[in-house]
Amino acid sequence: MKIIKYLLIILCFIGMIKNLSASEPDKLSLKITKNLRCIICQGQSVYDSQSEFALSLKVLINKKIEDGFSEREIYNYLVEKYGEWIVYDPILSKKTYILWFLPILLFLIGGAIIINKFIIKKKI
Repeated sequence: MKIIKYLLIILCFIGMIKNLSASEPDKLSLKITKNLRCIICQGQSVYDSQSEFALSLKVLINKKIEDGFSEREIYNYLVEKYGEWIVYDPILSKKTYILWFLPILLFLIGGAIIINKFIIKKKI
């Protein structure tokens, strides 16, 4: 029984070591595929999807990384080919300013309203 217990512990550590030893290209590929939407499977990332599109995109991304493309160049290529929608975190550009800054603006306006109500009530 103790032997089985020790074997299970060793197997757990082997799995952890395998994940820790992922190469830089593999880490970059994972990072990119987790940030891309699958066009076929709504609501899934390319990383999570098993559709033909996702599998072919994973191969394409790995090939681009092997060819020496940077992360930004890969994103630019994919956005040019499939549009901004494919990226979960859109690139900051003139088209996406409102998307990036509206939450901050709403937070500031809401904070100002709350502070204004409490300050006015305390003064009266």
